[in-house]
Amino acid sequence: MEPAAADTVPASRRAGTTTGPAPRGRRAAVLRSPRLDPYWTGGVLFVLYTALSVCRHRRMLTMSWDLGIFEQAIRGYARLGAPIADLKGPGTNILGDHFSPITALVAPVYRLFPTPVTLLVVQAALFALSAVPVTRLAARLLGRARGVAIGVAYGLSWGIQRAVDFDFHEIAFAMPLLAFSLEAVVRRRWTAAVLWAAPLVLVKEDLGVTAAAIGVLILLRLRRTGRDPRAAALAAGLVAFGAAATVLALGVIIPGFNTTGSYDYWNKLDGADGAPGTIPLQTAVRTLLWTLLPTTGLLALRSPLIVVALPTLGWRFLSHDDHYWGTDWHYSAVLMPVVFIALVDALPPALTGPRRRLRAYAERVPTAVAAAALALSTSLPLYELTKPETYRVPAAVTEAEEVLARIPDGATVEADIAPISRLVNRCRVFWIGDTRGISPDYVALRVGDGRAPQDLADDAQRMHPGAHYALLGSGGGYAVLRRTG
Repeated sequence: MEPAAADTVPASRRAGTTTGPAPRGRRAAVLRSPRLDPYWTGGVLFVLYTALSVCRHRRMLTMSWDLGIFEQAIRGYARLGAPIADLKGPGTNILGDHFSPITALVAPVYRLFPTPVTLLVVQAALFALSAVPVTRLAARLLGRARGVAIGVAYGLSWGIQRAVDFDFHEIAFAMPLLAFSLEAVVRRRWTAAVLWAAPLVLVKEDLGVTAAAIGVLILLRLRRTGRDPRAAALAAGLVAFGAAATVLALGVIIPGFNTTGSYDYWNKLDGADGAPGTIPLQTAVRTLLWTLLPTTGLLALRSPLIVVALPTLGWRFLSHDDHYWGTDWHYSAVLMPVVFIALVDALPPALTGPRRRLRAYAERVPTAVAAAALALSTSLPLYELTKPETYRVPAAVTEAEEVLARIPDGATVEADIAPISRLVNRCRVFWIGDTRGISPDYVALRVGDGRAPQDLADDAQRMHPGAHYALLGSGGGYAVLRRTG
């Protein structure tokens, strides 16, 4: 008697399951799902940003004292104390310099991993996270291929690369907040837009005005999309909240924590620090073109979302500090979510509008901005990842680290830029020349300009009358002095 047909079917198939390669095929199909494109984009960017930041740190290529300042502040939060940044002056509470309490969110992670690398990895994660809403919105409105192209262009944009390269800054928290908020604005999810924008006031004192600008943007969109009293009330509340938060931070909170009782950066506007008086026209035009041309092909100007960029551009161009005017450092990073989402917002009407030339141009822009980002990357920081030497620690760095390791934990140290990142997590570190009467236990400096280490000891004794310093050791271009009396 032959078995029934059902009996010849494997039990696993009768139960609705399969064995062998079929499940792997389904898993691969899931991983290739368009829904995961934004997350794959963010994941790849996270790896790139982390690799760049960590490799620079390993090679002692820190560009400024900012990484040390933020590490000192976060170290204070991690110890459940005040965010004291001695690099800004002994005992300086960082809230009297900039109002950035959101950096306290890094403290639990730093408590587990007390190293500057923690800050760099957190920043890389925040920057990469901001690419998710940009890519997701672009794919939703423009299709998968264009969405990925714009996501790649955003992630490789010069503004973000410069910020990743320039150590750690609090604006890393603004990136996902801005991106998620503006995505919600375009999708008419007004409550979400307000909730994502409101915490910007905790990132930095000037971003309260940017939050208010998002409220203004919502009100402008509501005029086009129809009356919604609840959304209008939320938007108006955001305008008032953002403006009030900035006034409170600048007029009350920062002066309250500042030993001078004022906001130190007003002189960047009135020229009291001796900086140039006005921004040269060609510099302003160049910065604006860099902000809008390779990133959006100028199409972002067709979207009202561009209004959100005005506060940042405004304070930078009104400043008397020429560092704010250009395209270096981290100052343009917060403009990148704005201009790219403005581009995504502007493309659909351009692609379906009556003007044939505009349609043809708009069809090519996503590919063009991705190509521009890739091409420009050959002269931007991420290109360093293609060089073998990026991943090697030079012998000079190893020698310098061995010398710095001779400084005991808990010591007071006066240092210049490079040693800071090796000392802040275990010592009390002051900026060179700004110990305000404190004679530190050690001085760690770069040896340059043909000077001998003993010359540094003589300089240290002149800076600290009554104290005596002797050379503890030198190597890798750095010297460590120890106070002997």
